[in-house]
Formats: sequence, C-alpha cells, structure tokens
Amino acid sequence: MTIYEEQIEQYKDIMQKKLKPHRYEHSLNVADMAVQLANQYGGDPERAHLCGLLHDIEKNAPFEEQERYMLQLGDDLPEEVLKNRKLWHAPAGACYVRDELHIVDAEMVRAIKYHTTGKAGMTLLEKIIYVADFVSIERDYPGVEDVRAAAFRSLEEAMLIGSNFVLSTLLKNNHCINDDTVSMYNEAARAIHGEDALK
Repeated sequence: MTIYEEQIEQYKDIMQKKLKPHRYEHSLNVADMAVQLANQYGGDPERAHLCGLLHDIEKNAPFEEQERYMLQLGDDLPEEVLKNRKLWHAPAGACYVRDELHIVDAEMVRAIKYHTTGKAGMTLLEKIIYVADFVSIERDYPGVEDVRAAAFRSLEEAMLIGSNFVLSTLLKNNHCINDDTVSMYNEAARAIHGEDALK
C-alpha cells in the first residue's frame, strides 16, 4: 500500500465516524466521479479524488461545530452563506481539512469551500469538484442524466445546467441567492453561448 493509499484509509476511518452511511457513500461516489472528470480534462486524479472524498466531511456535524469551523476559516463569507445553515458545511469542511487534516493546498481547500455555491473564476479542480458533486452515480434528481452527459462534454455546460437547477429551485421558493452562484452561472453561460448569452 502506498503512502497515499494509507492516508486515504485514515481519512475514510475519520469520515465513517463523522458521516451518516448514505453521506459516506455519496462521498465515495463523488471521489470516483472526480477522478473520471480529472482524467477527461487533464486534471490531477489524486487531488481530485481527495477533494471529492472529503468535500462533505462536515455535512453531518452539529451546526455549532460547522459554524465554529466556518468562522475559523478566516475568509469573508457572504451574508447568504452566513445565514443559511445548509451552506455552512462547505466552508466548515474547507477549514476542517486545512486545520485538522493539515491539507494546506489552497486550491484543494477552495474546491471544498465552493463545492456547493460555486463562484466565478473557478480553477479546473474547483470545477471538477462542483460538477462531480452534482452528477455522482447515486444522484437521481429530475434531469440528472442531462447534467451527467454534459459533464463529459464540457464542465462549463454541466455547471450551467446544474446551477440553472439550483437557481430555479431558489427562485421558486423565494429564497435569497448567493452572488457567487449568479456570477458562476453568468460566466458559464458566456463560455457556452458567447455574446448570445447577453441578449
């Protein structure tokens, strides 16, 4: 067993203690999908695998713990994140992997931080984790097959379709929308449709 494989097994042990079984299974599936997408687009499969594996590590933690890690991250976070508990696990997880697991690769930390909201100007790794979370094999929301097929044509196309789903749901329920998500959607729309996206 390589050092990397030993490390992964240690992380899995931690995750099984912190996560509900279905969330642990989801994390394994996102890791697998992240590797497929990294191979498809010339990313680093090991870094993608690790981020995919750990992206939800704080998902089932008590909200008090999530809030503590979220604030400990030390980044300015938008009000839409600070006041929405459903979004806390992403910045909290970013802090957890940095401070408890000592993963100091800034891009990997950001990939975990933004895996739910997205943002404009994401790197390849950040896009891979965002999309992998949307299309992991157990996902069964309406339209998932379209997003999954798009993921292997263009990450931007998958981001556009996926964030459309998120934005539509938020609008339907009269919820606030994080500016980062809107910026990501607009950037993806321009990448896919060019100037036609502005008409």
